[in-house]
Amino acid sequence: MTSSDPLPSQLAQELDLLHDRVCRAIGDPKRLMILYALHERLRYVVELAEELGYPQPTISRHLAALHNGGLVVKERHGQTVIYSLRDARIITVLDIMREMLRDAAEETARMTSAGADEDEGAGPDPAS
Repeated sequence: MTSSDPLPSQLAQELDLLHDRVCRAIGDPKRLMILYALHERLRYVVELAEELGYPQPTISRHLAALHNGGLVVKERHGQTVIYSLRDARIITVLDIMREMLRDAAEETARMTSAGADEDEGAGPDPAS
């Protein structure tokens, strides 16, 4: 396959599904916080709301998006529902993305610092 060839149909379909379900589901920082909280242990909506400091309806709305994205499962216990991660590997993926972000930020900081060091060593501007 050359760089101008279209993606194979199956890959394109998988990427569309990934974007539609997972990327949309994790597209809000509150949802990421919910995922990390559920990674620690199962939670009820009320517990998540108290722990994360958001109103219960907000948490419920975000849990619905995570459930629709296939990232969390819910189990009814009488009148209440308890939530858990469908697959803990999502946390591994998020941790890798966070690590990549930190690495990029550190590289940018190093480049910015190196550029500032070069500017300081250049001496006075002869045009001034």
